[in-house]
Amino acid sequence: MQDDLPSRERKSEPLLDATGHAIMEGKDAASFLWQAPEDESTRLRVIELLEQIKRDAAAKGRREMPKICQDMLTAARAEPSPQSVDILQNGFERLYRLWSAAKSGLL
Repeated sequence: MQDDLPSRERKSEPLLDATGHAIMEGKDAASFLWQAPEDESTRLRVIELLEQIKRDAAAKGRREMPKICQDMLTAARAEPSPQSVDILQNGFERLYRLWSAAKSGLL
């Protein structure tokens, strides 16, 4: 009988604001860098997105997100390598989790 009932758990993503869009675009760009780590235009776009996220997060009083962005900016400006791309991908995942928690009211 219990199996017939729909799950009460709601797994929905928060509505994307400007910061959320920048994080999602950054995640996509970081994934693309695995295929083309030398792509300078994508690296420049990642840097722009990180600067935007850093500004937005600081304006909203977030303390952890600007620190993560600063570490990621160092990796984005470094020589292209698998390690720098990995730092970017993991960083965007962390930013997304923090942003999502903030949007849901957990932070």
